[in-house]
Amino acid sequence: MTLLESEVEFITKLLGREMNSLEEGMLDIMFSEHCSYKSSRPFLRRFPTEGENIILGPGDDAGIVSVTDEYALAVGMESHNHPSAIEPYGGAGTGIGGILRDIISMGAKPIALLDPLRFGPLEDEKSKYIFENVVKGISDYGNRVGVPTVAGEIEFDEAFRTNPLVNVMCVGLVEKDKIVYGKAPNVGDVFFLMGGTTGRDGINGVTFASEELTSESETEDRPAVQVGDPFTKKRVMEASYEILENIKVSGVKDLGGGGITCCISELAGSCENGALVDLNAIPLREKGMTPYEIMLSESQERMIFVLNKKDVNLAKEICDKHELPSAVVGEVTEGNNMVVKDFEKDEILCDLPTIVLSDPPSIEREVKAPKISKEIVHIENVEFETALIKLLSSPNIASKIWVYRQYDYEVQLRTAIKPGADAAVLKIDDETAVALSVDSNTIHTKLSPFDGGAGSVAEGIRNIVSVGATPYAVVDCLNFGNPENPEVLWQFKECIEGMSQIAEKFKSPIISGNVSFYNENEGAKINPTPAVGLIGVEKIENIRTPEFKEESDKILLIGKTYNEINGSEYHRTLFNIEQGEAPKIRIDDEYNNANTILKLLDEDKDKNITAIHDLSQGGIGIALSEMIIKSNLGCEINTSLIVKDSDMELNNLMFSESHGRYIITVKEDALDEILSKIDVECQCIGEVKGKTLKVDNMEISIDDLKDAYTGVIEKYMK
Repeated sequence: MTLLESEVEFITKLLGREMNSLEEGMLDIMFSEHCSYKSSRPFLRRFPTEGENIILGPGDDAGIVSVTDEYALAVGMESHNHPSAIEPYGGAGTGIGGILRDIISMGAKPIALLDPLRFGPLEDEKSKYIFENVVKGISDYGNRVGVPTVAGEIEFDEAFRTNPLVNVMCVGLVEKDKIVYGKAPNVGDVFFLMGGTTGRDGINGVTFASEELTSESETEDRPAVQVGDPFTKKRVMEASYEILENIKVSGVKDLGGGGITCCISELAGSCENGALVDLNAIPLREKGMTPYEIMLSESQERMIFVLNKKDVNLAKEICDKHELPSAVVGEVTEGNNMVVKDFEKDEILCDLPTIVLSDPPSIEREVKAPKISKEIVHIENVEFETALIKLLSSPNIASKIWVYRQYDYEVQLRTAIKPGADAAVLKIDDETAVALSVDSNTIHTKLSPFDGGAGSVAEGIRNIVSVGATPYAVVDCLNFGNPENPEVLWQFKECIEGMSQIAEKFKSPIISGNVSFYNENEGAKINPTPAVGLIGVEKIENIRTPEFKEESDKILLIGKTYNEINGSEYHRTLFNIEQGEAPKIRIDDEYNNANTILKLLDEDKDKNITAIHDLSQGGIGIALSEMIIKSNLGCEINTSLIVKDSDMELNNLMFSESHGRYIITVKEDALDEILSKIDVECQCIGEVKGKTLKVDNMEISIDDLKDAYTGVIEKYMK
């Protein structure tokens, strides 16, 4: 049991009696960090959650943002970190299954998956095994249910050797008049359970996710990992759509963490109603299951619809057609208690206030800033050419084609920009597209949590802007260590403040998210990782891609470059160090530079702006190299034009990860016109030319850049 002594005392006083074993188990999972957010809620209130285009903010299975007059997007993001550490293939697959159900629960049809992932170094055999099987779990599940995986992000670092992070984001399309919510408002309605049967897999999964991993976790906690079934999921999806099309349901919710206990208590609790659960009516996969096992099972591919009794027969007919078990397992009642009854024995097994299950009290934990070392290690000079080739060969920078070629990213025929660009772009109709990205900078967040959190959102915004879209909303998955550590909570608090300030400036609220604490293994801590998903909307005519297009196009750098090399990929890859302060977020500059790009695109009827690429990991040097590799066109750059009258060392200049910057290319004959419209920091630093990357008097051939950038992950995975 993970209930704290103070929580047991609170519950006992509230009930006026001791809990029985079933009630204790149900409260244990609902008071777990994973379900209750008891440590994070006081800080999450800081997030902006409402805005012009926002239909629904946090609190349901997904957030909803308007994208056209007719359509909205349902968007959610979840973690499946601990299960993936124990059983990477199954853990990743069930992570996909869970987030798909969240989107279906809103009445939406999933149209895209994105996956920010983190692993230990590929030199480590176990990290390589986890990486390989997580990718396979994601690809097998997503491909089999017919939802494209269109974008992602991968980082390899020693900090994730014992604690991989597997986060998944899903986006669904829904007609605005067909949105449904996770609620049970009408007394007398029934809880209609459909989909997979209930077995013993996944029991105590949420409490497992709310504790640190140990060296014994791989064997002792394996039963807490759910078993996914994408073929059943496909039938569940189709049956769910048919039920929603033919029956006016009162509410829908998937059975994820906490199983039936969590699902029904939250459905009823959202409307301050009660619930009666018929334990004998629940379809079981295994004989002899106890009430505890049935109510706490997290078996996959299950949904509960809240229906009027007159619609039950039609719902059962639909499920029978799709060969899915279904049953009425309870009803919405007056009052505010959740009662679980064994009708065969005429015995009440549980009688608890619904609100205590669905909304446990939060905990005010200590917050304390850590003592930060100010020692700075002197960095030896490395030739620019050598440094660039090594950076391109880093698994964190190099091509990820080994990963995304395993994904069917074109199924559903919406994908306008495929994996490998700054963001994915999916067509909604003939005029409108949505841009999607996932981003996080874990070293920046470790060194400077405020700037790291703000920078993760800002990088996502730059990725969205780089493909021509206006940022609309943010989702997140906040992966941190043990919240009982005051320094971890300080990181968390500072990160949220940074994220909030950027989101407010861009009027892009945080509409859904997840918190994953306890990402530690016997003292080994992860880097704090605010995985951020961005949703943008654009006119199809404004879509741009990062590769160079034509020789003689002029290269413009928008935004100012500072001597901000600490926390960079350059430091990590070449020197294996993390030191100093991360690059600063300059919110006004970030906002003005992004809006400058968007305004230019709106006025660019002749397509004089030919390419856009944001600057982030690896700075100018990596961004230019990627533009060259993708286009097979070279360029010439004059570094004296990047920062005038600067004594910054060349590598610091070219690999600085200062925020707020973009590279754009424009047609030669439109240069003066474009420059006349730009009133932010901007320099013309070169042109598209030749078959090399020429920086001042140094040249690196396209072939050398490609050789460094491609095949890196493939060599490890042979």
